Amino acid sequence: MSKFTWFSGRGPALTQLQLQRRGKLAEPCALDERPLQQQRLVILDLETSGLNMRRDQVLSIGAVVIDNGAIDLSQQFECTLQRLDHQASASTLIHGIAPSEIANGEEPAEALLSFMEFVGDSPLLAFHAEFDQRMLARALKQSLGYRLRHAFFDVAEIAPLVCPKANLPHAGLDDWTAHFGLQVQQRHHASADALVTAELALILFSKARQQQLDSLPALLQQLNSRRRQRAHSM
Repeated sequence: MSKFTWFSGRGPALTQLQLQRRGKLAEPCALDERPLQQQRLVILDLETSGLNMRRDQVLSIGAVVIDNGAIDLSQQFECTLQRLDHQASASTLIHGIAPSEIANGEEPAEALLSFMEFVGDSPLLAFHAEFDQRMLARALKQSLGYRLRHAFFDVAEIAPLVCPKANLPHAGLDDWTAHFGLQVQQRHHASADALVTAELALILFSKARQQQLDSLPALLQQLNSRRRQRAHSM
């Protein structure tokens, strides 16, 4: 048996063990009416080589878990992906990951398999989630031939929805952390950003419950309604 299995076209080459692991990845769970405090949620942050979602690459992944209404520090994920052709750029000044660290990182297929095993069937949260979702989906497709179908929630959308009086409609993560007085250990570091995003999410979930938005479907319904209102006002 060959060590590698080649997919047609420009698909990735994976070992038999990697194929088996990919085949065992959990199907994403359907959103249900359980209270937010009973959900397992994975809070994700990516550091990338740039902001071009078609060209740039995922360099590191950081994630923490909210489970039973609290951040479970026993469930954390952190990984730097190997990119042999990576060179220092303007983005290096932001994320601070040295080219040598990236060259010695974990092979992308292994890193991404480990991350999706960590995620399991849980929904994902991120700040400005569209970027993380699209970058992760492209990395998974390129390295694993895997289609990402997990639900994503954007903390940057939830915040103004449940805190309209904050008057921060287009605020960034720094603005919201300052608004709630949260301490950030290290900005533009995937694990640190994931942790502070999780802290912010817990505050927002508490406010959501006070507004009878105590499930993921209820939150999604209100987010969709807000999107439609904004689209009609443009």
